Amino acid sequence: MKKLLRLSFVAALLAAMAFGGSPAKAETKESGKKYQTFGVAFYNLENLFDTINNNGKYDLEFSPGGKRKWDGHKYWSKIEKLSYAISQMTTPTTPVGPAVIGVSEIENISVLEDLVKAKNIRDWNLQIVHHDSPDRRGVDVGLLYNPRLFKKLNVTNHRLVVPDKPYFKTRDQMCVVGLMGGQRIAIIVNHWPSRYGGEKESSPLREAAADLTKQICDSLLKVDPAMAIVIMGDLNDDPSNRSCAVTLGAKKKEQDVHPGGFFNPFWQKLDDGIGSYIYRGGWDLFDQIIVNYNLLPEGPSKLKFYKAEVLNKPFLLQSSGQYKGYPLRTFSGGAWTDGYSDHLPTEIYIRKQVD
Repeated sequence: MKKLLRLSFVAALLAAMAFGGSPAKAETKESGKKYQTFGVAFYNLENLFDTINNNGKYDLEFSPGGKRKWDGHKYWSKIEKLSYAISQMTTPTTPVGPAVIGVSEIENISVLEDLVKAKNIRDWNLQIVHHDSPDRRGVDVGLLYNPRLFKKLNVTNHRLVVPDKPYFKTRDQMCVVGLMGGQRIAIIVNHWPSRYGGEKESSPLREAAADLTKQICDSLLKVDPAMAIVIMGDLNDDPSNRSCAVTLGAKKKEQDVHPGGFFNPFWQKLDDGIGSYIYRGGWDLFDQIIVNYNLLPEGPSKLKFYKAEVLNKPFLLQSSGQYKGYPLRTFSGGAWTDGYSDHLPTEIYIRKQVD
């Protein structure tokens, strides 16, 4: 797999290091210190398909003639719902929303174009990074970013190749390098292989995906040892599963992280009973955002991890019935429920001390 990380990837990163920028600041004070805070979010948009069948049997389900009767009314309602959810990702320290939002389960760039133009968020002027993946279902990952808070420098996409499964196709991993607060940061957006066929049986595929993510990170750090790195996505595993805890090596506690390593702030969240996805009545936290050592207090980056949260706001949850408290999804039991997603968004906050 290391051959996948081509010399062109490294060369592009070197070129990206030459650029600079000074985005608009929203500063806050704490204990006599002044900070600029950036939101970094992830949201699985749950089958954000358009209504056109252009992928044969894999796309028929989400078309007017398919079993879900996916028509314009349902599509535009979902766009409105998702844009509203994103519009609520504001805080007193991030009044214009996240700097970047990683997304998954999107069919193509056109659905993202419709999303960022929706009335709830069009004034944010979110920009899009997208790449068509080989996934059989036709779903991709992408990145939305606010150009006032994040300057895109370089994008690379990395394919997961499983030697003993030559016909296996899944989502590519997207690495976006940019400037946040004038500091270089890499955002790696993932949607690791599903648990189809069983959690244990499918685990090697997610472990392979984690190994690819680790290789991308190693290449980034080889170019710039001080690079801040954020790994995000629907990993289809919990923080304690082998792919995250062993292959990637993301730790539960900050003090256990060493140079080159990773901290997973969502591990403790799950231990506290907070999840982003629910299956058979039990919460999982598949939607993780993991930071590298450089973003921790002892790390060399001026950007520092501050806190993490699952955005489990009441409007995103079922308010009554058998599934009260579950994510309010688009379909339930085959019936259209006019919801948001079967996953909840997650977000971390990164701060930079300013003079």
